[in-house]
Amino acid sequence: MMTFAELGLDAKLVQATDALGYKNPTPIQEKAIPVLLSGTKDLVGLAQTGTGKTAAFGLPLLHLIDEGHKYPQALVVCPTRELCLQIVSELELFKKFQTSMHVVAVYGGTSIGQQIRDLKRGVQIVVATPGRLIDLIERKAINLEQIKYVVLDEADEMLNMGFKDDIEFILQNTPNRESTWLFSATMPPEIRRISKKYLKEPVEITVGKTNTANKNIDHQYFVTSAQHRYQTLKRLIDFNPGIYGIIFTRTKADAQDIAEKLTREGYDIDALHGDLTQQQRDKVMGEFREKTLQLLIATDVAARGIDVQGITHVINYELPDDVEVYTHRSGRTGRAGNTGVCMSIIHIREMGKMRHIQSIVQVPFHKMDIPGGKDVCRKQFFHFMDKLLQTDISHGDYESYVPMLEEKFADVSKEEVLKRVAAMEFDRFLKYYENAEDLNIYEQRRERFDRSAGGDRRGGDRERTAGRDTRGRQYGSGGNGGGGDYARLFVNLGTKDGFYKASFLQFILDMSDLRKEVLGRIDMKEMNSWIEIDKRAAKQMIAAIDGKNYKGRRIRMNDADSRR
Repeated sequence: MMTFAELGLDAKLVQATDALGYKNPTPIQEKAIPVLLSGTKDLVGLAQTGTGKTAAFGLPLLHLIDEGHKYPQALVVCPTRELCLQIVSELELFKKFQTSMHVVAVYGGTSIGQQIRDLKRGVQIVVATPGRLIDLIERKAINLEQIKYVVLDEADEMLNMGFKDDIEFILQNTPNRESTWLFSATMPPEIRRISKKYLKEPVEITVGKTNTANKNIDHQYFVTSAQHRYQTLKRLIDFNPGIYGIIFTRTKADAQDIAEKLTREGYDIDALHGDLTQQQRDKVMGEFREKTLQLLIATDVAARGIDVQGITHVINYELPDDVEVYTHRSGRTGRAGNTGVCMSIIHIREMGKMRHIQSIVQVPFHKMDIPGGKDVCRKQFFHFMDKLLQTDISHGDYESYVPMLEEKFADVSKEEVLKRVAAMEFDRFLKYYENAEDLNIYEQRRERFDRSAGGDRRGGDRERTAGRDTRGRQYGSGGNGGGGDYARLFVNLGTKDGFYKASFLQFILDMSDLRKEVLGRIDMKEMNSWIEIDKRAAKQMIAAIDGKNYKGRRIRMNDADSRR
């Protein structure tokens, strides 16, 4: 595997990458850096966000630029303030041992006077958003005559934001550039046109396929009704207690409305949309970066250019119309070699759109069941217990309190203490999810889509055994009424007892200590239910459940066929 030292970089830059713990370049870095070090070749680099593009162009810039001349020699143009600051932050790390190298960020929403003063002090690299850069050009506060290298980062985003004319104006005002480097996650026609017009025989480097999604991201979708979209969102958040993510909405009204609802329910969340002032936006982003906020809910326009490390989940409250928008949304997670999850909440009418996106981004989308209430409670409970066990008690004089605690709890058993701790933490939570509604949609239309999509939930064909898709049968999406290797059980519990399919499934599995793979179709009525189960597991389930009590009522379970 190649190292940074083998790419031909200046020794000070290799020293900086070593200090950062970077030994081996990413694919885009390995392909782009040797080309860019010549300083005379134009380049089009196609790679997803989070693949190391900043270093791919930043290290060659720092290698080529003359530290002795304190005037702008390189210009990096990017779509948003956040990305602008992120690029400068990374360049500062890379130039650690180049003490005379200066980088400045210029962007809107803050004092232009201070930025002009920074430029006058002498800089070699300017990182700018298009609008503020054009403002500086028109004020004659920046001289681009000696710019040798121009980098257009996230060029597709800049076009999506309406910066086409601005980009062309900037390129026209850098007439003496020796090379232009264009980096983009996707390749829409406008990018191709600008490349042909302003770049001379560019070297084109593609990491992965154009428009494809990051392979480090698990793409999941959840099918529910339109009116259950918010409840589904809340349940997905609760089912992932360690989530640190971004929720995308179509409109700023949705972003604000959902943020207010979730805030009232106690979640650490805020909204990012076009109605915020720059000061408000900075405050929200600062809290999110510091993880004071667990979740950020944003519109596509407001979220462009966000580059925050460690995002575990992206949730599409609704699917976007544009495949490129989906690519950019999902690209907020799974960055820099980490894994991530992109969840989409969809209505059954959106399946065609979802299938279209899947075919273009060329990664599998996994159909998942919306967790039942008991699933959520169990996940939260174990997360809390893990936190409890990992709590650091090495600091503080806790030992002095132990005798008092022992005296206080002398007549209380260990089990009782644990129950009370759980009750304090989960009483409200458990009440909320008691008899929680099943939010999934199970219809023949969905089955037809499953067959056309070539699989079911995670695992797809790997779950098929003996010609049966056991997961597909699990909630009544298939089955032949107990034929083959399945027995059919009767139980005197139904919807009148407060069960929905998901909660009922979890109840019988908890009681019997069986795995859900042994189950087939579940047919629930008001007073009774019928369960298909692997014949080898039927006796275990009957023995575990028959004769037990549920809410004061004796449960009867037996072989349904034997009752005929």
